[in-house]
Amino acid sequence: MADLFSLKNRVVLLTGASRGLGRDMALTLAGAGATVLCAGRTVKELEATARAIARKGGKAHVVPLDITDEDAVRAQVRAIIRKHRRIDVLVNNAGVIHRQDIVDTETADFRKVIETDLIGQFVLSREVGRHMLAREYGRIVNISSVMAILGRASVAGYVAAKHGLVGLTKNLAAEYGPHVTANAIAPGYIRTELNIPLQRNKDFNAMLEQRTAAQRWGKPEDLRGALLLLASDAGAYITGHTLVVDGGLTTILA
Repeated sequence: MADLFSLKNRVVLLTGASRGLGRDMALTLAGAGATVLCAGRTVKELEATARAIARKGGKAHVVPLDITDEDAVRAQVRAIIRKHRRIDVLVNNAGVIHRQDIVDTETADFRKVIETDLIGQFVLSREVGRHMLAREYGRIVNISSVMAILGRASVAGYVAAKHGLVGLTKNLAAEYGPHVTANAIAPGYIRTELNIPLQRNKDFNAMLEQRTAAQRWGKPEDLRGALLLLASDAGAYITGHTLVVDGGLTTILA
């Protein structure tokens, strides 16, 4: 059974690999045998991720990349294929959030979130997808959120983008089959740098514990199994699906 979840000899392009969930995902993928291409804008932090992988005996390379720069995405994908010969798995993890009520949010701030959290994933999935289709093999894993299922005040751009990413995932599956799968993971509230304001909010913490079956925040390691399932051959017959990993939050809130 372990062979089903193995990523030995696979090349994985992972965006947002510099910290938080991205760093843990990078370590998880490398631990399963993959060569992880750690992509993001902050090279120093990407190098720290690559070093952490190397210390554990894994393989990683730093890929400087701003996913909102379409020309840079095209060029970097071509460069990766020239160097590594292939991209077997794409994990679209990069994302930002803007916290402000809609009536106070500037269009530019809303647009920035959509560009980073949805359009960037579309561009990467298109450019990498062409390569995967030609090779007749590929796994695309989009990191969405429970905000693709729920709504929450003050994060309209994030909610809109994550809803859109689930729709994009379905279309990728419909168009890229039968040899390329596309799925999404919708994490619940995971302790990362992205949501520190919520972690410090006593009322929110009390609500989360009461309304989540697991009665706790999620941890980055809670996503490891879902990631390996959808990135490996174990998930070969799963496509177009959004796997919710939220400790039961949306089940109870629904």
